[in-house]
Amino acid sequence: MSQQINLFNPIFLKQKKVFGAVPMLEALGVIVLGALVLGWLAQQRVSVLEQRAAAGKTMVAERETRLNKAAVQFAPRQRSATLDSEVAAAEAELNSLHQVDSVLHGGALGNTAGYAEYFRAFARQDVSGLWLTGVSIVGAGNDIGVQGRAMQATLIPNYIARLTAEKVMNGKTFGRLEIARPVAVLNAAAGTAAAAAAGAAVAAPPLAPYVEFSLQSQGAEAVK
Repeated sequence: MSQQINLFNPIFLKQKKVFGAVPMLEALGVIVLGALVLGWLAQQRVSVLEQRAAAGKTMVAERETRLNKAAVQFAPRQRSATLDSEVAAAEAELNSLHQVDSVLHGGALGNTAGYAEYFRAFARQDVSGLWLTGVSIVGAGNDIGVQGRAMQATLIPNYIARLTAEKVMNGKTFGRLEIARPVAVLNAAAGTAAAAAAGAAVAAPPLAPYVEFSLQSQGAEAVK
């Protein structure tokens, strides 16, 4: 004799959960609310981007306006024929000055320092009882002539030695020296008195109390 035992119990079966209407409505509300929030955020983002785009357009328009004004204000100008001629003349003058400077520094003109140092040398050699009456300097100073007077002829060699010792006179040589005592110049009253004293006889003219000298290098011309 057999006996069957039923071990099945309905409580051990997996129960299916069924959502009710209220939870479903709550879930739907949450979804809708989330969608609305996302839409609002998207709208705000779009609004910000639109504002930036409008500001960018305004900035671009302002820059284009400035560019157009600058293009009108600084438009390329036509070359001025007068200005070109002035520039050409200035360049020609500059080239001429460069050529003159080259000639001066090249020594083609001889003495370019002037004659001031020669006259300073003459002024420094101040000898008592001797004075100059003329000086001639030809070209670069190679030909020099000196004329003067001295109370005594012995003063002249000393003066020449001192003059040739000047730095500017280095290398200068004098080829001729002339010394003579001139005739004294008398005024009309003195001449009449001398003629009356001498009677009808012709008297020799008196000599001056000084001597004249002429110191010249080769080729120099005297300047009286």
